[in-house]
Amino acid sequence: MQKTVLVPYAHLPKAHHDHHVLTSTVDVLGAAHWLLADRVPQPGDAAQPFDALVVSVDPDGNAELTELSAVRARWPHLDRLPDGGFVVAASRARRYEDANQVQVFDALGRETSSFSVGDAIEHLLVDEASRIWVGHFDENPVGIRCWSATGRLTWTSDDAGIPGLFDCYALNVSGTTAWACPYTDFPLVEIRPDRTHRPVRVWGNRVRGAKAVAVHGERVAFYGGYGEERDRLAHGEIMETSVEPTDVGLLTLRDGSAPGRRRVVGRGSRIYGQAEPFTTWGVFDLSS
Repeated sequence: MQKTVLVPYAHLPKAHHDHHVLTSTVDVLGAAHWLLADRVPQPGDAAQPFDALVVSVDPDGNAELTELSAVRARWPHLDRLPDGGFVVAASRARRYEDANQVQVFDALGRETSSFSVGDAIEHLLVDEASRIWVGHFDENPVGIRCWSATGRLTWTSDDAGIPGLFDCYALNVSGTTAWACPYTDFPLVEIRPDRTHRPVRVWGNRVRGAKAVAVHGERVAFYGGYGEERDRLAHGEIMETSVEPTDVGLLTLRDGSAPGRRRVVGRGSRIYGQAEPFTTWGVFDLSS
């Protein structure tokens, strides 16, 4: 089976390797970010806010530091807003009405707002219009929703006609468009809330269990799967009503090994991948 290697993309500067990586992501403009804490969170820490450091590395390799005050999420999601601020969200909400689940910080690291988006966050990605896209897993099967940076719900999948949307396995946000591949039917879904005609398009898909998706023109790639297909990279062509498979291989680290425990982020034609100890991002680009 053909192997595709993740190309080295961004590295956490060595000066910060003594910190604990709470989470990491790649934003809509291609900059990588690491949310760091002094130590590993403990179960009894849940009620105690803490100061955190975001290390950002742009596509040219330039690093920037932002100190965030009074972060509350122990197992967080992170993304950067186009104005230089950050969104930090707890993946689990103790109560759906928890107003502190999502914290928005300005470019100086000061909290400007907080709100709830609901329990069981699988993915949180910010688009170029500063909208926050949230995909939920099955312990809160509300599907996919989109929020403003002030906590206003701007789009929901409730009446979008997406079949079998029970768990948002894969979410890709690029520009102002979102792509998804949700459980249980795993269709390929394109979401353009600003488009008046057919804001949501759905294609049937036979690839099951993908954790990330990349799209370039009429081509698509699905990464991940169940069991032995965990590192599968399945290519397909977008037809009128379905995705037709064209090729299947494996996505590996630079040395050809499997990533093991990893994070993945989908952005347009790219799938970014990160393996333990989560200090390095690699990229697969469907357009290259």
